[in-house]
Amino acid sequence: MPDPTPTADRLKGDASAHTPMMAQYLGIKAGFPDTLVFYRMGDFYELFFDDARKAHRLLDITLTTRGQSAGEPVVMAGVPVHSVENYLARLIKLGEAVAIAEQVGDVATAKGPVERKVVRVVTPGTITDSALLDDRVDTLLCAATKIRNTWGLAWLGLASGQLGVTECSEADLAGWLARLDPAELLHPQSTQAGDLADSLPAAITQHRAARTARPAWQFDTALGERKLCALLKVASLQGFNAQDLAVAQAAAAALLSFAEHTQGQALAHVATLEAARASSLIDLPPATHRNLELTQTLRGEKAPTLLSLIDSCQTGMGSRTLRHWLTHPPRDRAPATARHAAIAALLDHGAEPLRAALRAVSDVERITARLALRQVRPRELSGLRATLALLPVLRATLPDAGAARLIDEAADALQPPPALHALLQSAIADEPAVLLRDGGVIATGHDAELDELRAIGQNCDAFLLDLEVRERSRSGIANLRVQFNRVHGFYIEVTAGQLDKVPADYQRRQTLKNAERFITPELKAFEDKALSAQDRALAREKWLFDQLLEQLQAHLLPLGALARALAALDALAALAERAATLAWCRPRFVPQPCIDITQGRHPVVQARLMETGGPDFIANDCRLDARTRMLVITGPNMGGKSTYMRQVALIVLLASMGSFVPAQACTLGPIDAIHTRIGAADDLVNAQSTFMLEMTEAAAIVHAATPHSLVLMDEIGRGTSTFDGLALAGAIASQLHDRNQAFTLFATHYFELTEFPAKHPRALNMHVSAVEAGHDIVFLHAIEPGPASRSYGVQVARLAGMPATLVRQARATLEALEAQQRAGDAQVDLFAAPPEASAAPEPSPVDAALSAIDPDALTPREALDALYRLKGLASRG
Repeated sequence: MPDPTPTADRLKGDASAHTPMMAQYLGIKAGFPDTLVFYRMGDFYELFFDDARKAHRLLDITLTTRGQSAGEPVVMAGVPVHSVENYLARLIKLGEAVAIAEQVGDVATAKGPVERKVVRVVTPGTITDSALLDDRVDTLLCAATKIRNTWGLAWLGLASGQLGVTECSEADLAGWLARLDPAELLHPQSTQAGDLADSLPAAITQHRAARTARPAWQFDTALGERKLCALLKVASLQGFNAQDLAVAQAAAAALLSFAEHTQGQALAHVATLEAARASSLIDLPPATHRNLELTQTLRGEKAPTLLSLIDSCQTGMGSRTLRHWLTHPPRDRAPATARHAAIAALLDHGAEPLRAALRAVSDVERITARLALRQVRPRELSGLRATLALLPVLRATLPDAGAARLIDEAADALQPPPALHALLQSAIADEPAVLLRDGGVIATGHDAELDELRAIGQNCDAFLLDLEVRERSRSGIANLRVQFNRVHGFYIEVTAGQLDKVPADYQRRQTLKNAERFITPELKAFEDKALSAQDRALAREKWLFDQLLEQLQAHLLPLGALARALAALDALAALAERAATLAWCRPRFVPQPCIDITQGRHPVVQARLMETGGPDFIANDCRLDARTRMLVITGPNMGGKSTYMRQVALIVLLASMGSFVPAQACTLGPIDAIHTRIGAADDLVNAQSTFMLEMTEAAAIVHAATPHSLVLMDEIGRGTSTFDGLALAGAIASQLHDRNQAFTLFATHYFELTEFPAKHPRALNMHVSAVEAGHDIVFLHAIEPGPASRSYGVQVARLAGMPATLVRQARATLEALEAQQRAGDAQVDLFAAPPEASAAPEPSPVDAALSAIDPDALTPREALDALYRLKGLASRG
């Protein structure tokens, strides 16, 4: 019995057994076996067999069976051409790849099925269509491979032209992936038996990027070097400082091969290469990205984060640049210093006129990329033209020359060749159609032949009105109408009651319920001429558009420079606006090791308090230098220890990326890394308990931290027993203080560790202040010198809503434990019943006498007597 659910593989046999259409489809599908093929048929993209079933499952589109091919039913599903972007976006989010097979042959001359071929492949890392991209995020394609003990990485932003390579150890691989956050990750196909994931490190398998296996032979160093040199039009990679990155070159070979395969052409807009070195960037491990909520909250949301707070950019280009600055802070202070100077110049000059002008700027970076790939749309070119016309206005909003080097450099780039604007002005209509196939893209006057063909179509209305008047007069039919539609062409419509007056030369074209439609030899001749002119005009317009794209290729380099200048100006103007709005200060860099922050604030927490009308944020200082390397921070839970630690790290990061900072003053020495161990979580997928994950992250820190690193350690050791945790916390603190000598903020609930500074000269005790009012607690959120007196855990439990009986039992147990510790008594029963709420102690003689007094009924003499009596009782008690 034949299989009732045929697949494309089963149907690949003898091509002659298939219908011509299916034979053509199966030939295309053979080249893309693991990719969904969208096969263009008229106004739909159709999918067949297994592709149709998969699309039906993923997109919830209708699955049908039509006809047969090679004796098997053809299973198919389709999506409309006009809404294909919506379906592509859904598939890309699911990590799928789609090959777009368009009709490339001439319908009029085709014998058999119109020729089709795959014009592009859309994958999560290679999308360039603006409808599928997030304006504010770079979509990166990344390739990773390993040679011996070294991992090579190469990444490409097809929509931006960004190309980079680096090499790292396996321990640092997760950090690079967190920094780059690629949408798609290429890796060598496994040659081992079993699950492919078994041969990949956790850094790759745990990253959220879509994974695509490529043949291992594509990851070749020599091939990568040749491809990079050919792409960049150089004889050697020495000029990019990438000559010695052999493993990264192997990754680049697979990366560029895949990108060229998906686009079907060379990558003309990629003109430079970034050879990133770990030693040139401040290390931000994945835990730091997560714990500091740089670009995502702990719940995976985009806001509120540090990036969402500082990103007030007016363009997508600016937002993407700002994100790059945040996630790639340099160790060299020169770039950050230059950005500080530019922000100061914009604040002095006023940044709002520049920001207002930037609102009208198009995304030149992505338009340039789509132009290079011949995928640009007419309205994108009209947007580019409008941006070029706006450049003089933009230049006028900038500070005077000499105010800041970065602004001067950007101003120089805001002058693309005049011929570029003139060409777009001449060639593109004022308001072009959305799609080229709709016509009306090329401007009138640009091409005489096109104007002539259009004139024929534009004269249709006049001809039809004239013909209608003449035919009404000739036939005597007063309500005769001459009309046109796309299905039936031109026709003369006569109502059923007037058919006896129809002239003999009328030829019936269509019968309706209450009318007949006719055509005459004169109207037929005009129809042939008009429709032919329309088709010829569209063909001419497409040819002219292709010629225009070819001419524009010569302007890719200046357009790339313009895009970078606009993006930098937008990012700098956003940082200037944030500094002015949020009262941030300009940080200062010094060569000696220190972190000196006066009245620092957590930027995101303060902004949330301002939005919700909460209390004012309490600012705090931080002083770390050669003599003070560690702050041991104690105090109540919920008192603000974690907020304080995070704000110090965020201020250091903001200053290092080139931003002003939320503080009254800030002075920083060299910083090479920001390490964090904050929060309690587990990793059950990888069989790591809360404590195991805590120790794993702590181990990574003590292995990597240097005297120039900032380390945040929050409540280390709490995932195990008290004595184990205390012992480990003390050992880790000693390691960081004595051997790593890193700048460390060490928050702990172990009060025994307040003795740590007594034996470690570069450590100081600090505490978060709080005051008690009866059984209540008030958090002051101020960081003060010295150790805390207690943790106030019971009071915090009460604030959290614990039942009153539970809180009373905990308080009674705590008091007994404290008394036991003072007196050395026997062990306290932790599970004893709580004291009854009504069991109040017997009142003292003073309390009894005081409660018997009614102050409103006393004379002055009686009141004085009562006071002496109370004093006497107190002295005897």
